[in-house]
This record gives sequence, structure tokens and C-alpha cells, in this order.
Amino acid sequence: MDKQELSPSDTSETLSRRSFLRAATGTVAATTLATGALAQNETGGTATATIPPQQNYVDLSQIHGETEAAEHAPGPFLPKDTRVGYAIVGLGRLSLNQILPAFGTSKYAKPVALVSGDRAKAQKVAAQYGIADTHITDYANFERLAQMPGVDAIYIVLPDGMHKEFVLRGAKIGKHILCEKPMATSAADCEVMIEACNRANVKLMIAYRQQYEPMNRYLQKMVADGKLGRLNSILSTNSQNTGDPTQWRLKKALAGGGALPDVGIYCLNAARFLSGEEPDEVHATIHQPKDDPRFAEVEARCSFTAHFPSGLIATCVSAYDVHRSAMLRLEGSKAWAEMSPAFGYHGSKVRYSMLTGEGNDKKDTTFEPSIEDKDQFALELDHFATCVRKNVQPHTPGEEGLQDQRIIEAIYKSAATGRTVKIAPPAKPTRGPAIPEKI
Repeated sequence: MDKQELSPSDTSETLSRRSFLRAATGTVAATTLATGALAQNETGGTATATIPPQQNYVDLSQIHGETEAAEHAPGPFLPKDTRVGYAIVGLGRLSLNQILPAFGTSKYAKPVALVSGDRAKAQKVAAQYGIADTHITDYANFERLAQMPGVDAIYIVLPDGMHKEFVLRGAKIGKHILCEKPMATSAADCEVMIEACNRANVKLMIAYRQQYEPMNRYLQKMVADGKLGRLNSILSTNSQNTGDPTQWRLKKALAGGGALPDVGIYCLNAARFLSGEEPDEVHATIHQPKDDPRFAEVEARCSFTAHFPSGLIATCVSAYDVHRSAMLRLEGSKAWAEMSPAFGYHGSKVRYSMLTGEGNDKKDTTFEPSIEDKDQFALELDHFATCVRKNVQPHTPGEEGLQDQRIIEAIYKSAATGRTVKIAPPAKPTRGPAIPEKI
């Protein structure tokens, strides 16, 4: 969870982009957009415009990323008091490079507090986003969020093995919770988290960003509308070459497993979400090389097939020891559709093929629909903000995370025994109602 500082040679264009991100918080005056953030004294006095020192800039790689979506100046902004305020818990790469910048295109959300074990790092980030120094705390003092004005929701962006603790602590102080996936490292922990949030009457949403992304929703609608005919097969892979053997994703206590819960969950959840079905059995195999120090605790590769009641079969592969590969293909009786590359933050592409024409003029025609590439994190932030304001169940509640974890445990059981493992239907619906578009 490293960081890099900008050099003095960074261009004014870069600073302007960061200023736009600050503007989205609703806390930065227009006259200071190009030069600084707002500073607020510790006693809650009047905020004054200041220029943060150069060392307060933390590199946000999305700004320079090759797959960055076309930039649009954020706005128009809603009145300050209508935006849902988020506390970001954990300032690793995902928070710095994706989640915090996403507030720049969000319509209904703003960052108002930070929780980090590195206060100096948190202060640098806060200076960029107009977050008051009084709204920074560490993990031991997490409960201070309850006394911070404007904190409506908590976004937990921590290693999987820490999710349960901070969901329970968040529920206890009465905050709505958006939690990264996988939801936890066991189905039993997922159930405890759901119960705690229900008991505290707070909303719990799991951050399945792909379910809010336009291309995935396009494919889901194609299936639901019968455009592919009978959906018979789903093929998917999500793999990468994971380098550092000391990172938390390779520690079983923190990650719950290797490639399967981290990148393989995208394949699993896509099969469930796109088909609208739940698998009734799985068969799996895993590989954990003994001569590679990265995989002393977790698997390097996992391959599984999931059978669904309709006869649909999903074949999924995930790996930590191969060159980056990500694709998704749906095969129906009338057409096929695919996303390649798939599962990324930006740059996914959809195409599909079906018979066109009549009689002897029938032929396979491939289409590449034009679908806007939107910021998935902004979409999920706005969805949860809307649910909080409208008091409705999120589209991907805790039950969605629980179901994936139940299936992951069945996959590991199958790989360990060499047998097909049956999966009982979920006790409750795993997804909420249609996504509300506006507050």
C-alpha cells in the first residue's frame, strides 16, 4: 500500500485535475481550485484558503493511467447538504487510485473523513480532498467517527480478514456500511455481519462494482430479454501475475485464500448476476506449487465449473501466476456475447454475434455496441448514497456477499475432496430491487 509524491515539475494541468476532484467534495471555494485546499483550525473556526505544501500531494495513478476514461469536469453539484458523506477506512492503492478520485464524477457522494494507521499519509490525502484534520482518525480510535459531523456512511477498504471487525464496529456506532468484496473470509462471518447491521438498523452493501457498470448491465439485459436465446454456457477467466510474496493477499488469515477469492470472485459473481440464477453444484481443482514462496499459504490457480438448475454451465479460471488475462463470454442458443478485456476499472469492450438476414442470405454478424465507459466506483458510491437517502435496500446487500462466500467454500471443498459439491439455494434473495437512479 505504497505511495509516491509528485515532483515540482508536475504540470498545472495535473493540479487542475486534482482541483476538480477537490471541488466534488463541495468543500473547496471556486477561487482556490487551481492552487489549494481548505484548511480548518482544530477548534472548528472559519475555514481559510491555503496552498498546501508540495509534499502534501500524493500521486493518484488514475490521473496518468493509460486506460483513464475521457475526462469531464465534474458538476453541476448538488447543494452541499444533500451529498452523503463517506469515511474511507484504509488508504491503500484502491482507495488512493480509484475510490477517492471517483468522488470527482460522483453526483451524490463526498469524502468527509479518513481512517488510516499512517496519520502523515492521511493528512497528505486530506489536504488534497478538503478533509478537515479533525476528521482523521486511526483504527484504534475508529469509533470517533460517531462524533464527526457529516459522516453518513463508512466505506471499508481493508484486507478481507479485517472486514468483519470493522463492519461490526461500524454498525455499533450506527453508520451505514459499504464493504469491499469478498465480504469476509467465511460464510459464518458474513452471517454475523448481516445480523449486526440488521440489529443496528443500518444498511450494508457489498462493493460489487461490476454490477453497476454499464457494459455488464448491457449484457445482463441481453440475457434477460432473451437476445441470446437459451443461455447454455459461460466461460470466463480473471488472472494475473502477483509478484511480492509479502503482500497481504498471499496471507491466508488476511485474504481467506489465493486467486479464487481475490480475482476469481469476479468470474463467479458475473455468472450469477448475468444469468440471474444460483448454481446448485460445483466441481473444482486448485494448484498450489511447493517451489514458489508466494504460495506457501494460498493457491496459485483455481479452475471450477458451476452447474445451474436451467442446465447452464459456467467454466471459470483464476490465477496468480500467469500473465494478465481477463475475458467473459456468454453462449446462447441464438447468439453469443463477450467482454474482452473484462473486469477492469476501465477499457472493457463488448461485442456480440447473431444470425441476420433471411433464407439463403442468413449470416453471422458481429456487433460492437457503443457503451459509455463510466467510473464504476462513482456509480456504486452514488447507488449507496441514494439508498441511504431514500431508505431502500442496496442492490448488492450483505446477502449477495454471503452467497458468493458459500459458493467459494463449496469450491474449496470440491478441490480438497475431488468430488462435486452440492449447494443449497440461498435462504433469502441475494439482490435488492432495481437500482434507483436519483436521490
